[in-house]
Amino acid sequence: MKFKTLFLLFSITLIFFLGILVILPYYMLGTSYSETFWRTNWPLLLVWVFLFIGMNAFYFTNRRLFTLLEKEDWPALVRYLEDKVIQRGRYSPRLVRLLANSYLVLSDSAGVMSLENKTAMVKPGLVDANALVFGTARILGKDISGAVHFFENRKDTAKPAVREWMRWYHGFALLLDRQYERAGDEFSLLARVSGDGVITALSSYFLSESLALVLPEKFSEFREISSTGKKRVLDALPRQKNWQREVSSLSTEIHAAALLKYMGETGKWLYEERSAAEPDRFPELNHFLEEKPEQDEGEGPRSLSGFALFHEENAKKRSF
Repeated sequence: MKFKTLFLLFSITLIFFLGILVILPYYMLGTSYSETFWRTNWPLLLVWVFLFIGMNAFYFTNRRLFTLLEKEDWPALVRYLEDKVIQRGRYSPRLVRLLANSYLVLSDSAGVMSLENKTAMVKPGLVDANALVFGTARILGKDISGAVHFFENRKDTAKPAVREWMRWYHGFALLLDRQYERAGDEFSLLARVSGDGVITALSSYFLSESLALVLPEKFSEFREISSTGKKRVLDALPRQKNWQREVSSLSTEIHAAALLKYMGETGKWLYEERSAAEPDRFPELNHFLEEKPEQDEGEGPRSLSGFALFHEENAKKRSF
């Protein structure tokens, strides 16, 4: 629904409420008693006036922003927000998050990194508040070592609402950085104790279909933990439509939007019997893990293979 339509509906509702507020005392109490009522309860009318003026001021002040969001004109939205945040120094939580998300929709990881550096100098708390967005940008920008360091420093201090996602992305960055045992430790913990069904499922899937294959000595251990995690998910989400509802609820989160393909593969792994002849469900990641030549430590960030490509093709379709 368009913001203008929402604004009009809310205005009509307020005016209707005002009509009831004014007419009802006269109808129920009569003229003489209603005058006494209003002498006592006049602050109600004052509250209505402040609410109506505040709502109108908010809409007309941000009308340009709402228009760009409705049109999904991301380049224009980025220019608008850059003027507000960077040029005018309005580093508010809402604007910083929206600008970072807009950069990611355009696959502009460098823009996110630049915004993070500027925000860290002005309001460092906003970097931690939007750690998932800034950390995801490092992965999409192929700065895998930087992503490992970023998530590792914040995974235990992040706000509770995103702490498990921070740990999951830490494990994912470790996997991309070929630190398989450490990635296995992170995913194993989440598969056993995470309270989020999607995180538990993704962790279990990576353990079973990726890490168990690249660490043969831990094959049995990872498959066992994966089975435990899978059972936990199926107990909580017994039907595939339950899983799809959970995934859909995350689709508007930019850090999760880039993982939708992996979530789809995880859903198949959860609810469909896999035949022995079926190929690996993670061809892009398997290609990255098995065929990419080894790199020496410090040589530079690893390639993301199909992960970045998938993001570029699909993230532009997302809306907030």
